[in-house]
Amino acid sequence: MERIILWSLLIIGITLLFSSLRKPPIKNWILIFSVASCFSTFFGVLVVEEKMLEYPVRFLSNYFSSSLLYENLLFPVVCIYFYQTTYHSRYLNIVLQCILYTTVLTIIEFFFERYTELIKYHTWTWIYTFISTFLLMMFIRFLMQLINRNERYI
Repeated sequence: MERIILWSLLIIGITLLFSSLRKPPIKNWILIFSVASCFSTFFGVLVVEEKMLEYPVRFLSNYFSSSLLYENLLFPVVCIYFYQTTYHSRYLNIVLQCILYTTVLTIIEFFFERYTELIKYHTWTWIYTFISTFLLMMFIRFLMQLINRNERYI
């Protein structure tokens, strides 16, 4: 069952990625994808190596101990959509949308931890997922805002 879920998430992730890249500015979407992938991989490896959680069933399990699919495809794609939906938003709406996106991701992870072998918490909890996801998405959002603001002056 877990393999079916992983393959389904892979197909969904690739479909959403290509869908998110259809409208300009594509360079922003690629940059968001890359930055989100780098940071989520870095923190994901730290958490797994510290044995706070594990991914018993995952892609390329002989080579990676963390979730390659989530850290390098699904989370970065969600970050692109978050940025796209908050592109012209004010600060409060950005925070509220980030809470919404983070809540959905946390609930999905909670159910995967509870009912599948895709993820197992050791010292990790859903609260850590919520906080770390929220902070990382907000950091990426404001990093992109800073990059785009400085780009106007060049």
